[in-house]
Amino acid sequence: MAHALSQRTGRHPGWPAKIGALRVSAGVVELRPVRLRDGSAWSAIRIRDERNLAPWEPSAPGSWVQRNAVTEWPGRWAVLRAAGRRGVALPFAITLDGRLVGQVMVGNIVREPLLSAYVGYWCDARVNGCGVTTAAVAMVADHCFGPVGLHRLEATVRPENRASMRVLEKLGFREEGLFQRYLDVDGAWRDHLCFALTVEEVPVGGLVGRLVERGRAERS
Repeated sequence: MAHALSQRTGRHPGWPAKIGALRVSAGVVELRPVRLRDGSAWSAIRIRDERNLAPWEPSAPGSWVQRNAVTEWPGRWAVLRAAGRRGVALPFAITLDGRLVGQVMVGNIVREPLLSAYVGYWCDARVNGCGVTTAAVAMVADHCFGPVGLHRLEATVRPENRASMRVLEKLGFREEGLFQRYLDVDGAWRDHLCFALTVEEVPVGGLVGRLVERGRAERS
């Protein structure tokens, strides 16, 4: 895989990119780079979904409403855009029938010799259980193991977050172990389980292909 990278074009393979589309029960899921004009939708979802999101996200100064106000988005977007341009992250928006419903972030991208990164995600609670997050993570994983040229993708999840773990388990991520007091989340140092997947474990046709084969999604 490391040798294959030398054949790829572009300074940062796989970015920017638009990925999709997959049809799930809620509609058509696609991924695209986050945009400055996403601020209003981003803020509205985040503030409304505080109860569902706050228990799983890193602690930070200020109240939840302050941290997720529309005025906070331009600064966050600038940081994400800069990370994408440096090739250390892939900050994607998740869209459903064209509207923003969440984000999937590939971060801490390390090139040779590791060729690794982590993936994190969140989604509008109104479409939970409809396959949107699973489709988004499947698409971004296939992108990472394809055009981006990575070998390993990992995710860390609090043991209490069964919904997030279920997404990873459905896609074939392996549980590798427990990181004790790993991250300051929701006001305390929390244990996290580490899940991982390497390119050798990806089935023929990719994770998206497996979702389609199992009837969980349709190519659109």
